[in-house]
Amino acid sequence: MTPMIEISHAEKTFTMHLQGGIELPVVRGVSFHVDAGECVVLSGPSGAGKSSILKMIYGNYRCDGGRIGIRHQGAVIDLARAEPRQVLGVRRSTIGYVSQFLRAVPRVPTIDVVAEPLIANGVAREEARECAGRLLRRLNIPERLWRLPPSTFSGGEQQRVNIAHGFISEYPILLLDEPTASLDAANRSVVVELIEEKKRKGVAMVAIVHDDEIRQLIADRIIDVTAFAAAA
Repeated sequence: MTPMIEISHAEKTFTMHLQGGIELPVVRGVSFHVDAGECVVLSGPSGAGKSSILKMIYGNYRCDGGRIGIRHQGAVIDLARAEPRQVLGVRRSTIGYVSQFLRAVPRVPTIDVVAEPLIANGVAREEARECAGRLLRRLNIPERLWRLPPSTFSGGEQQRVNIAHGFISEYPILLLDEPTASLDAANRSVVVELIEEKKRKGVAMVAIVHDDEIRQLIADRIIDVTAFAAAA
């Protein structure tokens, strides 16, 4: 099986330009792959580099070395060396990202926030809204709230809107940064179901999950990132 993600000897160091150019090594020698229909969970203590690895895969952080191969539209692109326009193209049609925090334009109704990724990829507005409504309903966001901006919601409600926004598209790769944070047991179960559905559709996923129970439910493999810790 051809991996959807194949990382080889990737590394990242931050340079603190406002502190005399001090270099802060984060991770080194990051090497693993993710197949279609597989969920790989990154584990390790806070500060070990889990989020940095996720951001390297998404192209938010530029690698200082190594390779990050992403299967995109039938070819493999090395995001470690890709041009910015290539990174944007990969994000537009290949990689979705569910972060811990909701970023939405103020005053835009929740139904439109969730529908936006589909509309951006050419789906008719009403069809996109119908899909958004189904996801919001599954995630227990009452219909009376759909016309309100999510900035007025509680933290848990915002996180569910964020999940709906991330899961609505049919990206072949999905990155999940604490998708069940701030959720109660019922909604955590819904997220587990959504992840299983993505697996059945062949989506390759990389997740960060601190909840041991959720980790065991969704993980096909667990990778301890302390093996990639960079020496200080």
